[in-house]
Parts: sequence; C-alpha cells; structure tokens
Amino acid sequence: MRHLLAAAAGLAVLAASACSAPAPPRSAATPSAAPTGPATLPAPTGPHPVGSTTLYLKDTSRPDPWNLDADARELKVTLWYPTQQRNGQRAPYMTPKESELLLKGSRIATAPYDTLSKTRTNAVEGAEPAGEKLPLVVLSPGFTKPVSTLTSLAEDLASRGYVVAGIDHTYESYATTFPDGRIAECLACDSNSDPGFGAGLVQGRATDVSFVLDQLPSKWDGTDRIDRARIAMVGQSIGGASAMATMVNDSRVRAGIDMDGTTYARIPKNGLSRPFMFLGSARHVPGGPAPTWDRDWKLLTGWKRWIVLTGAEHQSFTDTPLLADALGIKSLPGVLPAARAAELTRTYVAAFLDQHLKARRQPLLDKPSAHYPEAKFCPASCAPA
Repeated sequence: MRHLLAAAAGLAVLAASACSAPAPPRSAATPSAAPTGPATLPAPTGPHPVGSTTLYLKDTSRPDPWNLDADARELKVTLWYPTQQRNGQRAPYMTPKESELLLKGSRIATAPYDTLSKTRTNAVEGAEPAGEKLPLVVLSPGFTKPVSTLTSLAEDLASRGYVVAGIDHTYESYATTFPDGRIAECLACDSNSDPGFGAGLVQGRATDVSFVLDQLPSKWDGTDRIDRARIAMVGQSIGGASAMATMVNDSRVRAGIDMDGTTYARIPKNGLSRPFMFLGSARHVPGGPAPTWDRDWKLLTGWKRWIVLTGAEHQSFTDTPLLADALGIKSLPGVLPAARAAELTRTYVAAFLDQHLKARRQPLLDKPSAHYPEAKFCPASCAPA
C-alpha cells in the first residue's frame, strides 16, 4: 500500500487490496491532540544485542526497470545481526529528507516532516557481528515504503540469533538515499495502474533478492556468520507477495512468510513444497475480498499455515502503529493496539523461522493459543467473509 500510516491513522483506502499500489488518499490522517515526541521502537526480546550496517550493491547485468537512464540496478541493503556490543550510537531510522518525502507522499501533515527521522532504534550502528553460521532472513517492504518500516521486526529477529537483510527496492519507495547524496524517488508510482503491474513488480523484486544472495558473500565482512543453507524470506504487502515469487524462482530460499499481501506469482501446477505461512488481516479469511490466498493454499504442498489476526489491518505487521503517536494520529477503534500488533507479529514470525531454519519445534504453530487469542488458524477456525 502507498500509505505509511493506514492502521494507526485511519486513512480512507484501508479497504483497498493488500497488494500493491492504489492511489494515495487525498486527505490527511485524522489528528489527535498533539504529537507526543519521537517514537521509540520496542526493545528486542531475544538474548543478543543488535548491530546494524548498510550495504550498497550494483547489478551491472541488468538495467534498472524503472529508471530508463540507469544501465544498472542499484540497491540499498540494511543488515541487522547479533553483536556483543551493547553501547554505541544507535542506527538511524531514516534521514530527515526521507521522512519528509515519505510523509508528503503519504499525505501525512499532522507533525513536522522530519519526525520519522527522530525515531529511536535499538541497533548499534556499525557494531561487530557475533555468532557463527546464523540463519539469514531477507525482508521486503510494502510498496512505496522503505525497509526501515520493518525495523522493529528486524531488530527482534537479530536479537534471537538471525542475520536479517532488508532490501530497499529502488524507485519503488518514496525515497532511497545513496552514499553520494542521490535520492531515488518513486518512479514506479507512475506505473501502478498499468496492466500486469503487480506481477511485474514481484518478479523484479525476486531478481533483486537473488542478486543480493549472490553478492552477500563478497560484500559484507560478516558474511562468514551466514549459514547459506538456512535462508528464509519475509515480506509485508507486495513484499510478502514477493516472498512467494522469490521462492518459486530461487531454491536457496527454504521458507517464506507473506504478511497481508495479495499474491501475483503463480505457483507451478506441481505445487510449492517448501514451508510457507500466510499471516494477515481479516481481508484474507477464506472467501474474503482478497482471494489469492484461497487459490495458493491449494498449491502449497509442504508445511503450511494460514493465520489471521483479529483486529489487525494492513499496516499492523509493520512499525506503522508504533509511529502514530509521534505523528499525532488517532488509533481506530477495534484495531489491534500498536504494542500488541508488534508482539503478535514478532512472536509468530519468529516461531515459524525457529521451526524451519533452526529445527526447533514450535507448538504455537500447531493450534490456537490462549495466550494469543487474536490468532485464528484458517481455513478451519476462521469464518469466511
């Protein structure tokens, strides 16, 4: 979705498909009394301190699909990982200019435009990686959003013993800044009503992911910490749809999670046998208004789960609700509170990854839990729309 604060802000297009790119709302978000000051992301729940660094990669084998003047595809990749270093400068959430472009693009005018750049993270910038042969999780964000809007999840996974590689898909978000000061804005936003846009977008992202997996061994000095036999991908919205597209195309990705994204890539008729989990809002109940999960469920032939969170909506799986107070935006009645949405997302994503990348059986994934009554297991225990 194009809007940063749908869940917390009550923007008008929340009912639109959880896929890619409807036009942004024309009105600003509903203001509350006043912004509360900088947002602070919740502390990670794992035993390890978290470090973070950024890589800039250039794929000279292909032109950029959105910028016709660029003969190579440039990508920004943010890494989160376990470290032993607890003190140090915290990694930035985004730059003031990125915050400005994101809020302007999302029609958010309830706080100063640099507000999101003041968000307080938990990762120590440039810290030395710790641990050996850790699983790798690739993160892909929703359309128009930077991967920083998945920071709370990324930091939590790193604290639990994962290396996390978050990809900013250039020209598909409102702003991506490169080291020479260039800011790549959302050129793909001009094409989002074209026929086949979603299908083309997820295939492009799948190519981005495969390129990043190719490059990591030589581009990061902590790459010896990565166990390349244990790779998964997690994405939100079009990023979740891209997780499925990547798994269809690249067998190195052993498991995947789609968080509330309508899918586009078609699973082969013989099925997809690697583990996959749908984690979504009520729009994705069986027979609901976003029917692609019904179609794909039948073709998932390996371990699979389909979980819908009561009270969740499209942005509940991102940092969005955690940022609402800082922007002076009201929550909607009946929507999962920000802290609970983050807890549920972190808990179920980590359980899936622990089971399939660390071989640690997770009873939480076997049936509904009294501790998390919001989680409905489909298709058996969630009612059709």
